[in-house]
Amino acid sequence: MKLACLVCGQGNRVPREKLGAGPKCGSCGAPLLSGEPRDVSFEILQKAARIDDLPLIVDFWASWCGPCRVMAPEFAKAASLLKGQARCAKLDTEAYPQAGQVYGIRSIPLLIAFQGGREVQRQAGAMAAQDIVAWVRQGRAA
Repeated sequence: MKLACLVCGQGNRVPREKLGAGPKCGSCGAPLLSGEPRDVSFEILQKAARIDDLPLIVDFWASWCGPCRVMAPEFAKAASLLKGQARCAKLDTEAYPQAGQVYGIRSIPLLIAFQGGREVQRQAGAMAAQDIVAWVRQGRAA
């Protein structure tokens, strides 16, 4: 499987059977599947969305957004529950306003799932952890 490091952006190949063994980036050594949401830059998000074979779930948020702050701990719980099945990332739309235009963001919080180089689903609004997990699993082949 191809996975972009969410820290340095380097592409990595990981055998599917090794996903549970805590694979690390060959370039910077960061964990590729930490079970925690990773804050990413716009550039790293674009690379990961393009090359990741594992679903990449991205929470588009901003610090001034109340529902975004409420959903943050729920997204972290969902990331832990999805470890090995999907990776979770967060992108601050205030720091990277170009994301709004590129991804057609009209409201936040917004979850977008990417897989195999394309967007596979999106969901606007705050969600509880179990709802995020169900949404991810419903949107892909189990």
